[in-house]
Amino acid sequence: MKPRKIPLRKCVASQEMLPKKELIRVVRTPDGAITIDLTGKKSGRGAYLKGTADNFRLAKKTRALDRALKQTVPPEIYDQLEREFISVEEQFLAAKEQEADGDDE
Repeated sequence: MKPRKIPLRKCVASQEMLPKKELIRVVRTPDGAITIDLTGKKSGRGAYLKGTADNFRLAKKTRALDRALKQTVPPEIYDQLEREFISVEEQFLAAKEQEADGDDE
């Protein structure tokens, strides 16, 4: 049986190619709102970031989300996303660890 192909995406901050499940998606919805999309299924233009707060700060510093989302992201949105990112980071890492434990069995 053929091994399953793992979808890869590039982190907009670090430029690393990583499996899609290891990245957090930031999406610009058709109405212009910018939010974090943990499901990966919201409609709109998406950008992927590695799931660490340091990586988000790098994206903020280099304005990587502006380029990836093709829209200027105001500083207050970056601040709001940073707060959300930090709270989501813990959930994301816990889910990743749980998935890794399930693979070991």
